[in-house]
This record gives sequence, C-alpha cells and structure tokens, in this order.
Amino acid sequence: MRKVLRIGIAVICMVSLVVGYYAYLSKRNSQSKAEEATEVSEVQAIINKNFKSDYPATARAVVKWYNRIITAYYSEDYTQEELEKMADQARMLMDDELLAYNPRDTYLASLSMEIEDYHNRSRTIVSATISDSKEVQYKKVNGYDCAFISVYYFIREGSSYDRTYEDFCLRKDKDGNWKILTWRLATKDEINGY
Repeated sequence: MRKVLRIGIAVICMVSLVVGYYAYLSKRNSQSKAEEATEVSEVQAIINKNFKSDYPATARAVVKWYNRIITAYYSEDYTQEELEKMADQARMLMDDELLAYNPRDTYLASLSMEIEDYHNRSRTIVSATISDSKEVQYKKVNGYDCAFISVYYFIREGSSYDRTYEDFCLRKDKDGNWKILTWRLATKDEINGY
C-alpha cells in the first residue's frame, strides 16, 4: 500500500512539474510576442526622445541624432504630423542664431520640398559616418566654445551611389549644451585637410 501511495505521489509531482513547465513556456512566449508587437518605429523613437531632460552630452552625439533624424526624413514612412514633430526635434538640436534665420514655417516648407525632391529622384541616405571623437576640433571663436565635425553621407540615387561631405559647426549654449550653428557642403580634400 505504501509503495502504491509513493508511486501515486511521484506521478502527481511529475504531472505538476510538466504542467508548471508548460505554463511557464506559454507565458514566456506570450510576453515575447507582446514585446515584438510593441516595437517602436524609428520615427516614433525620434519623436519620443526627450531632449529637454536627456540632451546629447557631446557635440558628436548631437550630430549623430541630427543625422538619425534626417535619415528618417528621406527613408521612413510617416504622416505630416509626424514629420512636423521630427522637424521640431531637429530644431531642438539647433543654435538659437540658426533658428532665428530659419523660422519653423520656413524650415518646414523648405524641408518638405527637399523631401519631395529626394523621393522624386529615388534618393536615400544609406549611411552617415561622423568624425571619430579624436578628429573633432574644438576652438574658441568670438568667445564661444565651438566644435567642428565632418560627416560623409553615402547616398543612393536610383541604382547609383555617391558620397556627400559636410562640415558642421556647433557651439555651446548658456546651458552648456552643444547646438548646431551651421553646416556646409565640403569636398573630400577639405575633409582630409588639403
């Protein structure tokens, strides 16, 4: 009788373990499916970034965020409202002097025309490569701390590829944040110091 009781308890324990393990696996799979379903798009990641409380710490990080935004302009799907929110995020990275020369409405109109031109030409930014940290130049200009950063963009237009080079100038604002003051097209020779 005791032997039958022990076997019965062992069988009940084994069944409990199997059912418990099955329940654990089911719950884990449903959680991972829920996480996959809530994956955020690049556009939403840009819009959700809070630059007021989590501003990029370095000039290089500011340019990285700016490049992330402009790459999304030309390659992602979004609504007009989302475009405006991304543009507002890009403007958060810009110096007050640059913003004064480019009011929001003017910036949005110019941006919309540029995006349309990119789409009409089947043009996209494939990648953006930013100067290494050791290549960023820091200088005092008219009493302001400035940083100079070079970026090259690998661009696809139709089935052909090309590189575009740009030099960015950032300066620290009164809060110590690096803000984009200006940028200009450059040549490969200018980037390499010739």
